[in-house]
Amino acid sequence: MKRSLQSSALLSGATALIAATYGLVRLGYGLFLPDVQRDLRLPVEVAGLVASGGSAAYCVAAVLAFLIAERRPRPVAASAGLLAAAGSAGMAAAAHPAVFAAAAVAGSAGAGLASPAVVALVRRNVAPARQDAAQTVANAGTGPGLVVAGVLALLVLPDWRTAWWLIAVTTVVVTAVVLLADHPRHEAPDASAGTPVPWRLLGTPAAGAVLLGVGSAGVWVHGRSFLDAASEPGSPVSVVAWIALGVGGVLAAASGAVLARGVRGAWTVTVVPVALASLALALAPGTPWLSVAACAVFGWGYTAASSVLVVWASRVAPHAAARGTSVLFVALVLGQALGSALTGALLARAPGPLGLVVAAGVALLSAAPALVRDAPARPADVRPEPVGR
Repeated sequence: MKRSLQSSALLSGATALIAATYGLVRLGYGLFLPDVQRDLRLPVEVAGLVASGGSAAYCVAAVLAFLIAERRPRPVAASAGLLAAAGSAGMAAAAHPAVFAAAAVAGSAGAGLASPAVVALVRRNVAPARQDAAQTVANAGTGPGLVVAGVLALLVLPDWRTAWWLIAVTTVVVTAVVLLADHPRHEAPDASAGTPVPWRLLGTPAAGAVLLGVGSAGVWVHGRSFLDAASEPGSPVSVVAWIALGVGGVLAAASGAVLARGVRGAWTVTVVPVALASLALALAPGTPWLSVAACAVFGWGYTAASSVLVVWASRVAPHAAARGTSVLFVALVLGQALGSALTGALLARAPGPLGLVVAAGVALLSAAPALVRDAPARPADVRPEPVGR
C-alpha cells in the first residue's frame, strides 16, 4: 500500500474510532435512554447517576491512557474499541438495570482511552506537515458519530437492543481497521513530555470547563427524554433533534481558524449559545422547529468550545500544550459527571423544565472565567497538539 493511501486509511479509521466511542457509545446513552427507561424501568435520577459514573470512568481511563498511549498506542486503541464494544453488547443484553448501568459505565471508559491513542497513532503515521490538519479531522469524529446514531435510532427504535448490538459490531470493525492501518513511519515524541503542568495558569480555563460540563450535561443525558415527553407519541422530533446536534458539531470544525484568534472572546461566543439553546429546549420543547434548531446551535457551541479549550491551553502553557489540554478535557468531563447527577435529581423531584433551566444557567455562568485576567499569556511558540475530548 502506498504511503499516502496507508496514512489516509489510518486517518479514516481513527476518525471512525472517535465517532464510534464518543458519538455512538458514550453520547448514544442519552439518545436511547427514553426507550431503555420504559423497558427496564430505570428512574430518571438513577439514569443521571449512571451518566455520572460513565463520566468518572471516562476521566480515569483518559488519565491512564495519557500516561501510556504515547509509548504503546496500539494496545490502548485496541482496549478503547473493545471496551466500548463490550459495553455496547452488555447494554444490548442487559435484562436488569444494574447490568445495564455497569455496561454503560464500561462503554464510556472506552472513549476515555480512545483520544490519547488516536493522537499518538496519527502523530506516528502521518507526515509532520499534515499532522495538524489530520489531528483536527480525527478528533472531530464525534459529530458524524452523533449523526449516525440518530439515523440508526430512526431506523430501529423502539428496538434499542438491536441498536446497541449494531454499535458493538461497528466498533469492533472500526478498531480492526485502525490496527491494520497502523504502520508507523514518523516517530514524533510529545514535546511536552516531562514538562511540569502549569496548574496556576490552567486554573481559569479549567473553571470554565467544569462549569460548561455541568451546564451541558442536561442536554447530553436528559435532552432527548425531555423532548420525547413533550412530543406526541411516535413523533421523530427528538431523534431528528439529536441528528441536529451532530450536524452542529460537524459545522464547528469550520470555525477553528476564527475562534483561535482570541480565546477569551471565543470562549464566550461559544458557551453562550450552549446556554441559550438549553434554555430554548427547556421553555419550548413542544415546538419542533425550535427544538431542532436549538440542538444544532447546542452542538455547534459545545464542539467549538471544546476546540477553544485546546487553543487556550496552548496559549497559557505553550511548552505543555498536550498535557494542559488533557487537564482541561478531564475538567470538562468531571463537570459532566456532576451535572448528570444534578439534572437527574432535579428532574426526579420537579418534572418539567427546571432541570434544563438550571443547566442553562450554569452554562451561562461558564462564560465568567473568561473575564478573569490572570498571568499574561505567552505567545504560542510551540504549536498545540490537538487532544480528543
